[in-house]
Amino acid sequence: MSDLLQRLRDRGWRLTAQRRVIAEVLDGEHVHFTADEVHARAVERLPEISRASVYNTLGELVALGEVLEVTTDGRAKRYDPNAHQPHQHLVCSGCGTMRDVRLTGDPLAALPEEERFGFAVSQVNVTYYGRCPDCVAAS
Repeated sequence: MSDLLQRLRDRGWRLTAQRRVIAEVLDGEHVHFTADEVHARAVERLPEISRASVYNTLGELVALGEVLEVTTDGRAKRYDPNAHQPHQHLVCSGCGTMRDVRLTGDPLAALPEEERFGFAVSQVNVTYYGRCPDCVAAS
């Protein structure tokens, strides 16, 4: 059983066939699908699932805090089920592929005290950009 599916069961979230399939599609450490990609994969498992069910379920999962909604550079929103593990993102500037990365140090330490302007910083988001191996090979 996927980690997301188990977390949803632990919360007592009603798992309809549609919700279960969506949670299964989102299973994996480096999953960052768009809603349309989730829908396309869900249809393979449950042909009658509607696009509206996918969008509504993704919205519920984000509201529950079980899935992160990630947007970079004006691209389509992507959905990250790795909501409970601290991580940052590595994004391909060519195709938009996204991977989770874990920093070995404290990202807040990179921001000197004098550059915080008195802010009590509560969260740090770092996104790395580059080109994935497929895009490098294609050029």
